Order: sequence, then structure tokens, then C-alpha cells
Amino acid sequence: MVHRTAWALTIGAILVHSSGRHAAAEEHSPEAAIRAMVRANAEKDMAALSRLMAHDSDIISYTIGGRKYVGWPDIERDMLEEFGSAAELDLPIRELKVWTKGDLAWYTMELDYIRTVVQDQKSQRALLPLRETGVLERRDGQWVLLSWHESFRNSGGAVQLADETSHDASVRPTVVSQNGETDLSGEWTILEVEDNKTYKATLDKAGNGPYSQQGGRFITTKLEDRAWHGTWHQTGNDREGGFEVLLSEDGAQAKGVWWYTRVGDKKNIPPRQWGGTYIWKRIAPAPPIGEPAPGVTK
Repeated sequence: MVHRTAWALTIGAILVHSSGRHAAAEEHSPEAAIRAMVRANAEKDMAALSRLMAHDSDIISYTIGGRKYVGWPDIERDMLEEFGSAAELDLPIRELKVWTKGDLAWYTMELDYIRTVVQDQKSQRALLPLRETGVLERRDGQWVLLSWHESFRNSGGAVQLADETSHDASVRPTVVSQNGETDLSGEWTILEVEDNKTYKATLDKAGNGPYSQQGGRFITTKLEDRAWHGTWHQTGNDREGGFEVLLSEDGAQAKGVWWYTRVGDKKNIPPRQWGGTYIWKRIAPAPPIGEPAPGVTK
């Protein structure tokens, strides 16, 4: 849960391509520059991004998860990390509108940021439905991106797409116990989508238990109509926060968001200001009634 939520993905929406055949279009049309930016992000062309994004030290941009960029170095670092962690990127533009006045241009855009990662020889694909606004300036005949603001188009954040590899159909989680209560016990894998970070949690029936990340522990505070609310605590790096996920009808997985409430001495962080997206998968079924989950003592 040590997250840097902008996988740099966020900038995806606005990145540029540097090949010679596009140069003239980039210099004369802000729309062409924006579309070239998107291509460059998909092609992991860092040289193009550097050339076609302004490097002014005081420029500020915002992206998903409460991430703030000041100047070029922050952007460059996150983009390089994203390019290294994603096996494949695809950024189809759904809608783009551009306005121009003199040497300034501004735009609104909706696009799908689809990233594929490979872990344990299995492919996982996630979709970030994004919307974005930004400002460009024409400098010496070339349009460059100054600043942007990006957010999700939906309320749930990233969405996992169908895996390209098959799963073991023999694992069929038990969700409802004999008394009709939802049973959350068992072993779960937790994926932090933005950081492509995976770890395991071992929970009891009430949804409480440790997880294998910085001495972490989950505490469930409410479960109603499959809406699962709780908190997380990490003693290893002195952080804590909350989460909200929606449990699937068969109890096999849950999707939602997490956020910080404290990082070291920094307290009273507004809920949902910093955070990211969760995908939980149940990898071991709940045990028979009366038996503890693996690794959980009675």
C-alpha cells in the first residue's frame, strides 16, 4: 500500500509522438499534437514526451489518486516507471474537442487507458476510463503541453478486463454460512492496480486479518448488500487508511478503492484524497463451518 497512484498512466491521456513524419502536423495543429501524445504514450516514446511537453519548473498538473506534478522531473520518473511495469499499453480516444486562440489551445478528452501486465506468466488487463482537460502553448512554431487535470469518468475507478489466461474453475468460494451471514474467511490476493503491486491477505469470517505488505492488517467495519467497508494499517511503514470494495455475487472477488488517512506524522488526510484502486481475488474457498481459515487461529 505504498502507492504512487499516477502510474504515470494518468499522463497517458496527453502524451506525444516524435517520429519525423508527424513533426509538421504537431507544429501546426494542437489536435494533431494531442493525438500524437496519446500515440507516444502507447508506444512508450519518452524522447517524444520530453520534446513535446513543457519543462517549466513552476507548471502544475493533477492526475488520478490525488497525485500532483510540479515541473518535468516528477512526470519523467513516473512515466519511466509505468513504461517499465506495463507489458503493453493501448489508449483509444473516445472523444476529443480542441479550442484555439492565438498561441494558446485548450482541450477536453475522454479516452480508455488499457494496460496489460504479466505476472507469474499470466496476463492481467485493466481499463482506466479517463477524462481530461489541458492547455497547450505554441512555442517557436511547435505546440507543447503545459498543464492538465485528469480524473475517472466513472465512480469505481479502474476496471479489470477478462484475463487472457484461464483460471482454475475448481475453486468455488463459499460466501454464505449456515446462519445466512456472509463469510469472508480464506486467503485473498490483493492487487493495487496503479502500482501493479500484489500481496496476500488471510482473513477470518468477519473480514479481519493480516496481509503480506509492510506488516499490514485489514479490519472490516461494515458489510451490507455486498458493499464491503474497512480500514488498513501498516506498521512496517507507519501508514493507515480505509477501503471500500464491492463483493461479487459469488464472493470470488471484490473491486473498489483505497485511501490514506495517515502517513507517519501527517494526519487528518481527507478520505479519498490520496489512494488508488483495489482488485481482490479469493484464491482459497472459505473452510467448512467450524473450521478456521488457513493461517487463522480460532
